[in-house]
Amino acid sequence: MTAVLVVEDEAKLRAALTDALTAAGHRTLTAAGVTDARKLVAHESIGCVLLDIRLRDGDGLALLQELRTGDSRSVPVIMVTAYGDSDRTIQAMRDGAFDYVTKPFDLDRLLAVVDRAVEQFQLAREPLPAPTSSTADVLVGASEAMLAVTKVIGRASASDAPVLITGETGTGKELVARAIHRYSSRSAEPFVAVNVAALAPGLIESELFGHEKGAFTGAAGRRVGRIELAGAGTLLLDEVADLDPILQTKLLRVLQEGTFERVGGNEVIRSRARIVAATNKTVRPGQAGAALRDDLYYRLAVIEIHMPPLRDRRSDIPLLVAHALQGGPARAVTEQAMRDLMTYDWPGNVRELVHVIARAAVMTSGDVIDAVALPNTIREPARRIGTAIDPSSMTLKEALAAFEREVIVAALERAGNNRSEAARQLGLARTHLYAKLEEHGITAPETKKPSGA
Repeated sequence: MTAVLVVEDEAKLRAALTDALTAAGHRTLTAAGVTDARKLVAHESIGCVLLDIRLRDGDGLALLQELRTGDSRSVPVIMVTAYGDSDRTIQAMRDGAFDYVTKPFDLDRLLAVVDRAVEQFQLAREPLPAPTSSTADVLVGASEAMLAVTKVIGRASASDAPVLITGETGTGKELVARAIHRYSSRSAEPFVAVNVAALAPGLIESELFGHEKGAFTGAAGRRVGRIELAGAGTLLLDEVADLDPILQTKLLRVLQEGTFERVGGNEVIRSRARIVAATNKTVRPGQAGAALRDDLYYRLAVIEIHMPPLRDRRSDIPLLVAHALQGGPARAVTEQAMRDLMTYDWPGNVRELVHVIARAAVMTSGDVIDAVALPNTIREPARRIGTAIDPSSMTLKEALAAFEREVIVAALERAGNNRSEAARQLGLARTHLYAKLEEHGITAPETKKPSGA
């Protein structure tokens, strides 16, 4: 019987994990650090590794890379950390981690992940190459919704398959595309982005495919298109759903055959670029108003990444605010300003938040942004999810707990007390939501979705 190896330098947590795994029927081995883990992997039959990222005697990510080579490459490794670090998440998933969980974790969910990992132990996994870039730019966010996104980015960066990124305007779709390129084997090649919606309809074909001299009035010479300019790099087609049906057909040929011709030319040119597309429109086949051809959708969405709106990952707002403040005249925001930012609906998503912080920093005389520096729309009660919290009479821990309770209650109300739907809206595992309901004493009766809904 293979064992689950727990690599954790905190003795109490190591013991608790051992007890839980043993109770769930797993044979368990433990290591307090990298050195002991190496010995156990070399001499024991290991079917899964629970590996803390930060260990006293070494780096968990470095050990992960070791485990992805040689005889241990098929052993699934679940990374565990107390830090919601998207860069490390991407690196871990890029380097072949089976999954990535953050402390404090939902024990039921962790056990379910271990069960899946052990079940898939017999499926050998090829090691993923290490990142080719040390760029510090990362997606900002530690919520479960963003953790899910960064996991898929890690997997996508190890592939050459087309990617379709969906999400509302301002959610950061281009940033996702750049992260995929940065962590891919193509990172030394060009990253070329073209916003289809920003081009005049008559220029889109020439912009994408290029044209030959005399192809049309004003074509005084040959022009190389964006597909060709991307070379062996990555081409981002932003707002791809705005392409007209004829150009969608031509793009489909590029994806299917890897070839195209310049406008007015007969030379068949081979495309070596990896295609990443993004859109804020409805594109899934069968949905009303779908703006992409079905066959093009299926070619683009080999890997599909949905960027959640900011209102569905409110816990990331403090991190985004801190990131937006870097390098500016202001260093922090007051509690009241943060409360207003946390309870606003953010129809413009992260882009709107960055703009609001930049404006507020200019409107602030000191180095701390007060609520009065925020636009009136941010402070309008009609655009906020609740007004019952008074942080002036609470500790920070109490205020965060009160806000969390309010967000959960609001999600339940929107979902008609259907807990599965509320968990989806909140970006939580269902079992995690149950734990939060118990923690906050929320006793709303559960309802089920109507059959066929």
